[in-house]
Amino acid sequence: MPASAENAQNQPIADTLAPGLYVTATPIGNAADITLRALSVLKHCDAIVVEDTRVTSRLLALYGISRPLLVYNDHNAASMRPKLLQRLREGARLVLVSDAGTPLISDPGHKLVREAREAECAVFPVPGASAVLAALTSAGLPSDRFFFAGFLPPKAGERRSRLESLKAIPATLIFYESAQRLGESLAEMAEILGPREAAVARELTKLHEEVRRDTLPELAAFYAGAPPKGEIVLVVGPPAEAEPPDSARIDALLIQALPFMPVKAAASLVADATGSGRRPVYLRALALKNESESGDGD
Repeated sequence: MPASAENAQNQPIADTLAPGLYVTATPIGNAADITLRALSVLKHCDAIVVEDTRVTSRLLALYGISRPLLVYNDHNAASMRPKLLQRLREGARLVLVSDAGTPLISDPGHKLVREAREAECAVFPVPGASAVLAALTSAGLPSDRFFFAGFLPPKAGERRSRLESLKAIPATLIFYESAQRLGESLAEMAEILGPREAAVARELTKLHEEVRRDTLPELAAFYAGAPPKGEIVLVVGPPAEAEPPDSARIDALLIQALPFMPVKAAASLVADATGSGRRPVYLRALALKNESESGDGD
């Protein structure tokens, strides 16, 4: 094991914090999912930057933590951000949390982090729960490559355009969606993305946690007119890989076409007929033409 990794594993949780911004994950449902480091950071900071004081206050009360709360959300971000940056420049230790999960995922925190770094203030990640990763790891779909698409637009036309733009991405897609729009979104996904495998993850880590997996058309039919309750994460499998071209069929078609037309025309015809790339078919046509001419010479 590298020395740095060993030192990191053996490093105790500090009772004091260095100045800076601590981007801290909180539970997405089950309060026991908070980390020991997050509790220490919350306990020893100067103030906690929250989306909603009511949500964070409940978590702090559960663990007996009392620190000043500063509200930072979509409504006051522009006016509040300079004040937070000034405190950071003065050496404050501020903790940034979201209502649930990891900050900056579908919330305004990224601008604060960006400007804190531009001001050369230290930024520390305090990782933990994430609805995106919880859904991905429980869906049973490919996880080697994934793309988080956030919330789809509420308007149907914009939503369809967004789905069209995501259609060709060779990765598992992850969305947040409201329970009320779930059935409609699934139906549009089935139409645009096709019959891919997908999973609807609902109320993750909570009492009524559910992960329902099926094809997009089947899920759309299941949730049509019957919106579920709770927080929803949609995980959609990647597009099917295109089958490799049938080289034997390509050769057979080229052999039939080459005696009657130029190489380029024959290659274009066969590429269109087989759905293959034009350049590799053209190179193969040249090779077959040369083989044929060499054979005639012998």
